[in-house]
Amino acid sequence: MDRERVLSGMQASGKLHLGNLVGALKNWVDLQNNRQDKYDCFYFVADWHALTTGYANPSTIKESTQDLLINFIAAGLDPDKSTIFIQSMVPQHAELHLLLSMITPLGWLERVPTYKEKQEQLKDRDLSTYGFLGYPVLQTADIIIYRAKHVPVGIDQFPHLEISREIARRFNYLYNRDVFPEPEGLLTEFPKVPGLDGRKMSKSYDNAIYLSDSPEIVEQKIRTMMTDPARKRKTDKGEPELSPVYHLHKIFSSKEELDIVAHGCRTAEIGCIDCKKILIKNIFAYLTPIWKKRNELISNPDMVLEIARKGSQKAGNVAEETMKLVREAMGLSCRV
Repeated sequence: MDRERVLSGMQASGKLHLGNLVGALKNWVDLQNNRQDKYDCFYFVADWHALTTGYANPSTIKESTQDLLINFIAAGLDPDKSTIFIQSMVPQHAELHLLLSMITPLGWLERVPTYKEKQEQLKDRDLSTYGFLGYPVLQTADIIIYRAKHVPVGIDQFPHLEISREIARRFNYLYNRDVFPEPEGLLTEFPKVPGLDGRKMSKSYDNAIYLSDSPEIVEQKIRTMMTDPARKRKTDKGEPELSPVYHLHKIFSSKEELDIVAHGCRTAEIGCIDCKKILIKNIFAYLTPIWKKRNELISNPDMVLEIARKGSQKAGNVAEETMKLVREAMGLSCRV
């Protein structure tokens, strides 16, 4: 029986943080390892996507691409089990993006919630470009060129995925061919990881713990995290649900530890520093093997790029098979 294809990617727009790791990458690794008999996994670095907001200063994209590949492998992605590749090394993505842009109604793109939200957040950049508006079209091309059935995404990406489904449906209808299946979302276990200030962990908010941070920096960041604002002194009782530290405990701590910190907060039996020490211990235990593998990979960049080259070649072969169907459906000249 053919395995169902899983496809997901990360934008090469900066360093990978704990929210990316727990909210997405961990799920990718689980799908690869635990459902290998069911899923054929494709994971990529979206370097072209980084240009949608960073086109004026693309100098960091190459470095970010290398760092993402290192983090992918350090976190557990295995090139023998998954196809790991770079978006720009598979030019068929660009060809399909062009063709899909011809059939995608403008109104569909303008109604995407993140379109206006990001314009508000990134006021220091001129985002009145087609590349930024057409981000969901390129994202659709990334997904459906592999005829992916499942897309692991965070909850904020669901509107983009719905557009991908609509574009795939529209293509099949216009050309009377069932070329593309409609991709389905797979929500991660922790779709929203809190940052240092309680908001969603994000590079844009400058509230993230990065995988490239040293243990000393990680400890310092957690020690200075906000907690329940009502607990001004150790003797004050607090409400753990109001503390982003407690929500990180839900991800990294055991049930027994979670009960201890919740009870200790409500009764003022433990202070915020003691609560954070438990969290620091558990995050260190989680990150230490990843840090070790990262250091090994950083010292061997040629091996990392070779993995991406081989993965991109495999992805390109799959993408070209799809493009043959697309060109035939649209009545375009096929490549010799």
